[in-house]
Amino acid sequence: MSSCFCSKSEETGKQGAVPEDQLVISDDSTHPANLICELCKVFYNNGWVTGTGGGISIREGSKIFIAPSGVQKERMVPDNMFVMDLESENYLRTPQILKPSACTPLFLSAYKMRDAGACIHTHSQAAVMVTLLYDKVFEISSIEQIKAIPKVTEKGNLMYSDKLVIPIIENTEREENLTDSLQQAIKEYPGATAVLVRRHGIYVWGETVWKAKVYNEAIDYLLELAVKMHHLGIPTVKQN
Repeated sequence: MSSCFCSKSEETGKQGAVPEDQLVISDDSTHPANLICELCKVFYNNGWVTGTGGGISIREGSKIFIAPSGVQKERMVPDNMFVMDLESENYLRTPQILKPSACTPLFLSAYKMRDAGACIHTHSQAAVMVTLLYDKVFEISSIEQIKAIPKVTEKGNLMYSDKLVIPIIENTEREENLTDSLQQAIKEYPGATAVLVRRHGIYVWGETVWKAKVYNEAIDYLLELAVKMHHLGIPTVKQN
């Protein structure tokens, strides 16, 4: 994790305010700014966030830590992070010369509507391909990996024979313009922990960053498998 540490930015001069450096610079490997660096590198190696695309945000209490726009994910450092107050939606930290992520209003939707602890956005090829094969929703059942996904509306995870349903929304020219349709999908599909964006990618959230990571990995596995099943003419929903 030491590779995530970086030079410090200038401190704020506000009376009683927490210096900006202290918001993101920490020796604790579990600090959100360090975890974002670590996970972005993992996602880059998985081919999910290539070419600066995709992003991740982690919530810690009332603060949300957000990866910036336009930074190569495998080279990201804590000093690059934006920090926002969840309630006021005011930035507590804005790195110089970097731009806020266009994903921010979508991350906020997951935090405020689902009380999420983290939200991941990838440009996974499997996610994009599935949106070309399905219409309004992606569905799959009777695959063991489904058991990693939560029921959301009740305690526990899906069972092997349950059907996983993920809504698909239409892409827009600007990412922030996805907010309304993503929020509508969250309302219409209360059991979903992810939303697919046609020809774009996927948003996945969870109660904690580690659960969001597990859900994202499990869902991507199922999406990739579904593409292969479709190629072989195998239905993704098992018929009784």
